[in-house]
Amino acid sequence: MQPRPRPGCLMKTAPIFAIFLLLMGLQAGLASSPDEATADRTKLIALENAWNLAQLHHDAGALDALVAPTFVYTDYDGTVMNKEQFLADIKDTAWKPTLVANEGETVYAYPNSAIVTGTYHTKGIYKGKPYEHFGRFTDTWMYLGGRWQCVASHTNLIQK
Repeated sequence: MQPRPRPGCLMKTAPIFAIFLLLMGLQAGLASSPDEATADRTKLIALENAWNLAQLHHDAGALDALVAPTFVYTDYDGTVMNKEQFLADIKDTAWKPTLVANEGETVYAYPNSAIVTGTYHTKGIYKGKPYEHFGRFTDTWMYLGGRWQCVASHTNLIQK
């Protein structure tokens, strides 16, 4: 049977534990300066734009550098793909995009990670049929191995 802690013992350690949590929170919040946070936001928006260009040109090599080995993609139709499947899908020449553009991107920065949300507009031809999609996306980025890599992406269609 475990002895119960004395009430006085808990009262003395609770404030110390609270101060420890407060200091940890401050340290995490001070992990990057405002200038670094702005630079990271700019980099992430640029990476999102590079992603769009890679999709337009079926450039799986460029996307390979942008997504982590454990990347997970959830498409608007519910299809879930790992990195290998996602890159194979990008190479599919039956898909002929003429436009892939993002709007209204917002970057939510955290120490060594970020969430980028926004809307997208794509159009082109798939298997001889024209398509045009408007949707929302959420991309989760991690700073891994000295560079930003997307670890997860989710899209869904919206009415326009």
